[in-house]
Amino acid sequence: MAATPLDGRATAERIRARLKDEVAELGGLRLATVLVGDDPASHLYISLKHKAAKEVGIEPLDHRLPGTISEEDLLDVVRGLNADEDVDGILPQLPLPDGIDEARVIRAVDPVKDVDGFHPFNAGQLYLGRPTLVPATPKGVLTLLDEYRIPLDGARAVVVGRSDIVGKPVAHLLLQRNATVTICHSHTDDLARQTLDADVLVVAVGLAGLVDADMVKQGAAVVDVGQNQTEAGLVGDVDPGVAARAAFLTPVPGGVGPMTIASLLENTVLAARFRGGMLAFPRG
Repeated sequence: MAATPLDGRATAERIRARLKDEVAELGGLRLATVLVGDDPASHLYISLKHKAAKEVGIEPLDHRLPGTISEEDLLDVVRGLNADEDVDGILPQLPLPDGIDEARVIRAVDPVKDVDGFHPFNAGQLYLGRPTLVPATPKGVLTLLDEYRIPLDGARAVVVGRSDIVGKPVAHLLLQRNATVTICHSHTDDLARQTLDADVLVVAVGLAGLVDADMVKQGAAVVDVGQNQTEAGLVGDVDPGVAARAAFLTPVPGGVGPMTIASLLENTVLAARFRGGMLAFPRG
């Protein structure tokens, strides 16, 4: 019996419908994106984010800067957006060009406008179990698991990948839901020995077909975060043959990708509520 698809497109559509009503109640919001240079993938991602924002009534503010911009000039742009009371969220599109310190730029964003959830303050809040603005992809993964009522309390969860953007934050979110979490990475010895124990398996490394059916427990829920461009098209980190063993599996495309954008929009609404005093944002 084939795995049930974890349909990110349908779930994201329901989230956007709810957000459209919330944005209207808040009187309209503004999301500033900052794109530096001419990376084609970054241009595509920004256009998708702008399209989704407009659909729910969020006005995208498009800041496109040359790849030759100095780090200080870029920081001045970010500081200006911090000071602009009409801007609810700020999203510097990563990666930034060589020669610019990404960590410094991320730290420069006002934490309450940090809709990516990458600022050390928001990362620290997640680590402490008091999440404020959570990175969009991990947030989307948990929302999708909840949508399909995947049990997490007491489950054995394995996360393959330890990035600051996906692996680490998704592990913290799973841990806060009382899953028993193992993080695997490029130095993990005998990866299959770990993944075969997983009731919930999240794979986020960027290697096409890294996990195959022989590495997956019968009846597991498998979340494939991978987005790999190959000659065959866009594929994930999980081989499609896993569908024969897993109970649930995200499609690629159509799984985590739409959830990431929907979660980014959720963060923009949440940031506006923090800024408007409707929710308490911890400061210092």
